[in-house]
Amino acid sequence: MPLWHVYHPENLYSAKDKQQFAAQVTVLYAELAKLPKFYVSVAFHAFGPQDFFVGAEPATKFVRISIDHIARLTPDPERRKMWMDTINERLAPFLRQRGLRWEIHVDETPRDYWTIDGFFPPPTGSPDERRWAEENKPSQPIGDR
Repeated sequence: MPLWHVYHPENLYSAKDKQQFAAQVTVLYAELAKLPKFYVSVAFHAFGPQDFFVGAEPATKFVRISIDHIARLTPDPERRKMWMDTINERLAPFLRQRGLRWEIHVDETPRDYWTIDGFFPPPTGSPDERRWAEENKPSQPIGDR
C-alpha cells in the first residue's frame, strides 16, 4: 500500500489537479508495480504562508511529498533510483512545470505490519492478489475460505 501525503501551498492545486495528480500516482503503481489500484492512497494537505517554513522562510512555492510503502519493498539501490527518477518525471506537470521547489521521500514498512479490512494482503503476484486487482477491493483469500 503506498500512502502519499502531499503538502502544498493553499490554492496551488484545484480539485481537478488533485484528481489528475492522484490518477498519475495510481497509474505509476498499477503499471510499474502491478498493484491493485485500491492499494494507492493520496492525501493533500494545504498550508498557508504562516504554516510551513523551509530554512525559516515561508514555503510559498514548495511541495513536500511523503510516501509510505508497504505492498512492495525495493531493496535494490538501482531500482530505487529508477523509481525516484520515474516519480520526478511523471509528476513534472504538477511540480517542475509550475516553477515549484519540491522534496520527496519514501519510507518502507515491513509487509507483515499491514492489513486491509482485517485481511492480510495476499502474496505478491498470487492468484488472490490478481483477483483483488480485478475486483478492485479486498476479500478473504481463497485459501482461507
